[in-house]
Amino acid sequence: MMSINTKSALALGLLAGVVMTSPLAMAQGATTEKAADAAMSDKPSVAESPDSGTMKRADQEDMALVLKKLQELGVKPIESRTVEEARTQPTPADAVKAVLKDQGKDPMALMAAMKVSKKDMTYPIADGTQPIRIYTPEGAGSGPLPVIVYYHGGGWVIANIDTYESSAMALAKKTGAIVASVEYRHAPENKFPAAYEDSFAAYKWVTEHASEFGGDPKKLAVAGESAGGNLAANVAIMARDQKVQAPLHMLLVYPVAGTDMTTPSYIANQNAMPLSKGAMGWFVDKTLGKPEDAKSPMLNLTTMADLKGLPPATVITAEIDPLMSEGKVLSEKLAAAGVRTTYQNNEGVTHEFFGMDAVLDDAKRAQDFAVKDLKEAFGTKAK
Repeated sequence: MMSINTKSALALGLLAGVVMTSPLAMAQGATTEKAADAAMSDKPSVAESPDSGTMKRADQEDMALVLKKLQELGVKPIESRTVEEARTQPTPADAVKAVLKDQGKDPMALMAAMKVSKKDMTYPIADGTQPIRIYTPEGAGSGPLPVIVYYHGGGWVIANIDTYESSAMALAKKTGAIVASVEYRHAPENKFPAAYEDSFAAYKWVTEHASEFGGDPKKLAVAGESAGGNLAANVAIMARDQKVQAPLHMLLVYPVAGTDMTTPSYIANQNAMPLSKGAMGWFVDKTLGKPEDAKSPMLNLTTMADLKGLPPATVITAEIDPLMSEGKVLSEKLAAAGVRTTYQNNEGVTHEFFGMDAVLDDAKRAQDFAVKDLKEAFGTKAK
């Protein structure tokens, strides 16, 4: 396992302890036991290697190219960086753009060819405003369009709506819906649960203002990647509990769904790129305001949250990702709670692959899988 600072190590130990004493956590481990065996049966030492075998396990035709380029750009393990360094170092999105340039393609021209317009707006929070970017597909037809409220990843600490623009634009283009990409307050400047408060405020703002940007307030969905997937699920839970208009669908892409860092995929992918167990410990250390925050149902969707009465869900995970096990278990727990759920795991790819459709065939397939469910929820025809 990569070295992490003392506070992060304490956070990791705390999180493991929270759920290891829980019967539900024991059930989670049993559910994914086969996945652990499959991941580590050949060479148990692979999980402990410097990259948990990421480069060898990744699809060599495309995923490995992106990861190699990310290394060439000089990315360092997040847990070895200060917050400012982590926020300014190269991202997987930067690596995709560099790969495209190596292939003689212009990333900006490719984005322009998607014919998705952008409009920056703001929504109110308790003590100010936050940005929200409206992506509208051109030629989607007349009349109000469905709206996907999208939450970016970054462990509640790094990244922004620019970093995840490719995902938002792809969803807008392929669904024919408007995507409202939400910015929210980040830790450590704003500790848990600030991001959750903002995320729900943004959703409520969209329900009230969708018509101002051509959206249909009666046809809303929530979507998110990684920490954003966790935010999206919690927005649906808060809408249910506070009797706010419910989203028609949840798209949860490799969501943070638990606080157990001893799951099979955490073990098998402890040093994986671009997300490792050490990086998740760093994010937790920066995000939690106090130790008891780790016991919040908001973070423990698989073991502590009430999942009944939520809208249909699509859960997508990646094989080479510490979060794979909890995403799979979340799909199972949602189904057990009576939520219509579809699940797709993608082999040979890593965390952050979903928005890489410009260079990854797996990303295209995952997006198409998600779009099918979103269109069904909106009652629109697939193209």
